[in-house]
Amino acid sequence: MPKGIFHVPNAVNEPVKSYAPNTPERKAVLDAYKTMWNSKIDVPLYIGSEEIKTGNTKNMTAPHDHKHVVGTYHLAEKSHVEKAIANALEARKAWSSTPWEQRAAIFLKAAELVAGPYRARINAATMVGQSKNVHQAEIDAACEFIDFLRFNVEYMTQIYDDQPNSDQTMWNRVEYRPLEGFVYAITPFNFTAIAGNLPASAAMMGNVVVWKPSDSQVFSAKIIIDIFKEAGVPDGVINVVFGDAQMITDTVLESRDFAGIHFTGSTHVFKDVWGKIGTKISHYKTYPRIVGETGGKDFIIAHPSANAKQVSTGIVRGAFEFQGQKCSAASRAYIPQSLWGDVKEQIITDVKSMKMGSPEDLGNFVTAVIHEGSFDKLASYIDQAKNDADAEIIVGGNYDKSVGYFVEPTVIVTTNPKYKTMETELFGPVMTIYVYEDAKWAETLKLVDETSEYALTGAIFSKDRYAVAEATKALENSAGNFYINDKPTGAVVGMQPFGGARASGTNDKAGSALNLLRWVSPRTIKETFITPVDYRYPFLGE
Repeated sequence: MPKGIFHVPNAVNEPVKSYAPNTPERKAVLDAYKTMWNSKIDVPLYIGSEEIKTGNTKNMTAPHDHKHVVGTYHLAEKSHVEKAIANALEARKAWSSTPWEQRAAIFLKAAELVAGPYRARINAATMVGQSKNVHQAEIDAACEFIDFLRFNVEYMTQIYDDQPNSDQTMWNRVEYRPLEGFVYAITPFNFTAIAGNLPASAAMMGNVVVWKPSDSQVFSAKIIIDIFKEAGVPDGVINVVFGDAQMITDTVLESRDFAGIHFTGSTHVFKDVWGKIGTKISHYKTYPRIVGETGGKDFIIAHPSANAKQVSTGIVRGAFEFQGQKCSAASRAYIPQSLWGDVKEQIITDVKSMKMGSPEDLGNFVTAVIHEGSFDKLASYIDQAKNDADAEIIVGGNYDKSVGYFVEPTVIVTTNPKYKTMETELFGPVMTIYVYEDAKWAETLKLVDETSEYALTGAIFSKDRYAVAEATKALENSAGNFYINDKPTGAVVGMQPFGGARASGTNDKAGSALNLLRWVSPRTIKETFITPVDYRYPFLGE
């Protein structure tokens, strides 16, 4: 076998295409959208080399037109999950010993497939199935997914290059083994890139995976599967099952070979899974790695020195892009009384200018929320705010699910800093604002830190550097990703590794080497060149 110290291509962030009128990418994505809209797909389970159609299916519909069926997907039974585990463990025999450069080549190829021939398809699928506008689809399904694949290959080589010291008498080295067993990946509906990255990052390090995508993301998950297959991911390395989340998870956790979970989703579900793992800890061959990114109640705080238009733009973009369905989305803001008049006027003007409807119309900034359950939850909180004496809706507040699950971007102003929508994650286009007295800046910082159980993202707007420094220190535990004079969304792989603590997850920083380190089990090897032949040390001499 050829030998060498191999260098991978330098990772660079994928440029974001504009989709401006008359651009080739605009035509390509709209053509792909139309093709997908007018056809139906049937998505099987992917277990080993088999594509299994169980006959027990569910429809996939578009959130912005929930009566329009774009395909079906097949649901797994317990036996299918057990089969997926068995196939993963069988595939591990070859995959775990495959040279790293061969694994790297597969995922580098996958990145270029997304960047080129699959770009329009994966973006269009995200627009159809998740109701993202074209810009949100581009920065997610194309650019972030590409960045994950490219940068993770580079981080993998950096990890392998991290070696201990040696001297003339010994050679010390560390090998970064895949985990003993299989990894379980549970992915969310809201980011196609996350759906691809969670199984891929573990597989890249030599692990085998059982992957359960969100039921609300199967349409674009099918494109990810096609990409992995064309890139050369061997059968059984990433097995894909759909269906009842509790049944699948319970079946996975019954296996002695369960070695770790890579999770993005709700805090409640993650805590439940962690608890189940804890009760079975003596059952497993090894302590499972538990990696999760969960909820957020992400904040913006403006200092009296801030620029009002910058603050209002940060609120509007941070809260209402992708209908607020980002774990990083701004959903509570603290505005000083002196700025509030200007900020309020600009927010109302901006929100009223937004168009809402199908993502096929590229003039729409806002589309639908993901499903009826989300719609109903959001509507109930909006209705409550209309009736509460300590809350006022200043813009938005309407909703309609007759065609699609449309909720207007809504801004609630409250006189109660602990009002329910200041504390509760809603995961939709609802922003709640508390107006504070300018003199209570330090007191308000404390309020920001203590109001939410979450600690994912947050932002400060200020021209005063002392205030920036004060907030950065006061809010050091309030957000894993902290933004100065910017909205609290839009982390870029290789630039802002993403993740938070408290109830927001394990803060293992997707998009960095820190995350990949969770998917390896290092082995230290010491090789001694001149081996002692006498047990006696010099101190025993006479």
